[in-house]
Amino acid sequence: MSRAILHDYFRSSAAYRVRIALNLKGVEYEQRGVNLASNAQADAAYRAINPQGFVPMLEIDGHKLTQSLAICDYLDANFEPNPFVAKDPAARSHILALALVVACDIHPLNNLRVLKYLERELHQPQDAKDDWYRHWVSEGLSALEAMAKPQAGSFLVGDAPTLADICLVPQLYNARRFGVRIDHYPTLRRAEESANALPAFAAAHPDRQEQPA
Repeated sequence: MSRAILHDYFRSSAAYRVRIALNLKGVEYEQRGVNLASNAQADAAYRAINPQGFVPMLEIDGHKLTQSLAICDYLDANFEPNPFVAKDPAARSHILALALVVACDIHPLNNLRVLKYLERELHQPQDAKDDWYRHWVSEGLSALEAMAKPQAGSFLVGDAPTLADICLVPQLYNARRFGVRIDHYPTLRRAEESANALPAFAAAHPDRQEQPA
């Protein structure tokens, strides 16, 4: 059984995805915190092993893997339990589309470095930053609800968790933190409830991680 090192930040959506993925695959891992709030990702030592300076980074099988969806793809290719995508090409494409709505359309506009840029370089007040966050998250979640509904079951696609759910749960966690209303997304909320009932998802929750001092 592989043992991995996950360079992590407890509230990072991308790192949260990878914690879920590792748990679903039964891969043991050591967590090494990278405190984004104190800009630890910019430290030369971390940049030396991860030039982009983001979290997560996963050290496994002699590799240093970055980008959460690429890490999930590696885990899915190398560990059999709980496949993240379907074998059927159309079903696989649908799962990937749902995951990418979160990972490519919602999350990049609202991660910490973007919010810091709005504040520091563009001198936007807190209420403007909050409006920015809520607008883009709400727009993305509305699309995701409509896309997922026709093929959803207990989860976003059918009755087993997929990569789409791995991306959804961290995004909804962050949406609540910033006061985004999610009561009018019944498909998303049902999938989240089903996912969080699973030990792999529950153990990855930010509240269950070691937090920086």
